[in-house]
Amino acid sequence: MSLVSIFKRNGPNGLGFSSTAEDVTDGLELIGKTVLITGVNSGLGLETARVLSSKGATVVGLARTLNKAESISPILNNSYFPMACELSEPRSVLDCVEILKNSKVLLDAIICNAGIMALPKLQQKYGVELQFLTNHIGHFMLVEGLIDSLNEFGRITIVSSLAHKMFSYRDGIQFRDFSGAQNYDPHKAYGHSKLANLLFCNELSRRLKATTLVSNAIHPGVIHTNLLRHYNPFIRYGMRIADKIFLKTVEQGAATQCYVSVHPDVEGMSGNYFSDCNLEQPSAHAQNKVMAKRLWDVSENIVSTIEKDKIWQDG
Repeated sequence: MSLVSIFKRNGPNGLGFSSTAEDVTDGLELIGKTVLITGVNSGLGLETARVLSSKGATVVGLARTLNKAESISPILNNSYFPMACELSEPRSVLDCVEILKNSKVLLDAIICNAGIMALPKLQQKYGVELQFLTNHIGHFMLVEGLIDSLNEFGRITIVSSLAHKMFSYRDGIQFRDFSGAQNYDPHKAYGHSKLANLLFCNELSRRLKATTLVSNAIHPGVIHTNLLRHYNPFIRYGMRIADKIFLKTVEQGAATQCYVSVHPDVEGMSGNYFSDCNLEQPSAHAQNKVMAKRLWDVSENIVSTIEKDKIWQDG
């Protein structure tokens, strides 16, 4: 058996590395379903929106600007609803939440897909490292604000990454350095935000235990998307050489989040981590309930501090 066939073999459900978003939604009828997707205008978000829309779903598409969200309207069905939501700006997130709540929209799924990756130099907003603020805090605010807008069996899918293992700090979440000021490393900062995504997913699942709402996290695979734009050109070149073995297409990369968000097989499952459309074991840190609870409390405190200081408000 070749290395390629071993690496790309299917899991227990018949799906795997090479499965596409079209494959995992084959035969599904999503008319009457409403799915919110962040980072909808490119990469995995765009492919996820295209495929779910083609199955009849109403897509609420969030992007950094309304123009970006509207730009994909021609390839989606007529029930597409574009919105602006800059995840690194708390006011933008809260405005988006307020609009959706006032519209009385009932969501069947929220897919926290957007993210930024491996910023070469440390960037901060409101004293918080930008990858952590965007990838975790922004989605934390969005999901918390929209819990009541989910239907009875609503699903929350949080896009994490294998980076939560590969690039994690030895002691997990850096509770003493959310600013990133201490020994900033682009890849570790990204892995830090992806670990936060997983811990958020798991703590959210525990908090939703008395309900029929579910929360799961996924690793989409390694894909050539805009996320890689900050990588060293030599690294990107090396990744292209290894493309046939290790890298997925965008169509394959969108498969796991589509599967977890709408497929009947996942109904009722919560607090899990998926890769290649199958269950995967996350890191020990990702399963740490104490760390997850502490991160939730600290995340609420970060949001509260920003709001209290009114840094992001006009005037």
